[in-house]
Amino acid sequence: MYLAKSVNEYVDNHPQWSAELINLRSIIQKTDLEEKVKWGMPVYTLKNKNVVGISGFKNHFGIWFFQGVFINDTHNLLINAQEGKTKGQRQMRFTKMDDMDEAIILSYIEQAIQNQKDGKEIKVDRNKELVIPSLLQDAFKQDKALMEAFKNFSLSRKREFTEYIDSAKREETKLNRMNKIVPMIISGVGLNDKYRKS
Repeated sequence: MYLAKSVNEYVDNHPQWSAELINLRSIIQKTDLEEKVKWGMPVYTLKNKNVVGISGFKNHFGIWFFQGVFINDTHNLLINAQEGKTKGQRQMRFTKMDDMDEAIILSYIEQAIQNQKDGKEIKVDRNKELVIPSLLQDAFKQDKALMEAFKNFSLSRKREFTEYIDSAKREETKLNRMNKIVPMIISGVGLNDKYRKS
């Protein structure tokens, strides 16, 4: 997966939404947020805290709010992209430029900025117990080297592997994901290492 190094590069890589993304960017630039690129995508921060980001997908483009759960969604524009999994983040999706109302978008962004200033934030519980999926447990029983390699990872990286397996709904998908991560674990490579800055 290709990761853009600048906002212009990101926009250029999404030609079907380039005008729309440029428009969203210009709206955000009317605020005090600082523009950065994280995970290959445009992200806007306040004192190094992620506030909003913009993105283009196959069928839509939009803006996401890292702590969108605290926004007073008076226009019913925000959605939870992963119901049951995503706690604080919310998205505002569009399929055409005409759907965008600059005043409303700006009001939501200003709310997000104020919420950040007020310290409204859902903290991820990093202390919750790590639950190893049965599929991974069975693999450990059969391969002690795999289990030892897994132990060498940090808790957050272990959690990424376990959640990757658990989040699959179908057994076939779980098995496919297992086949993908076993060589990574043996090689000492974290699931999301390629997205992290070295």
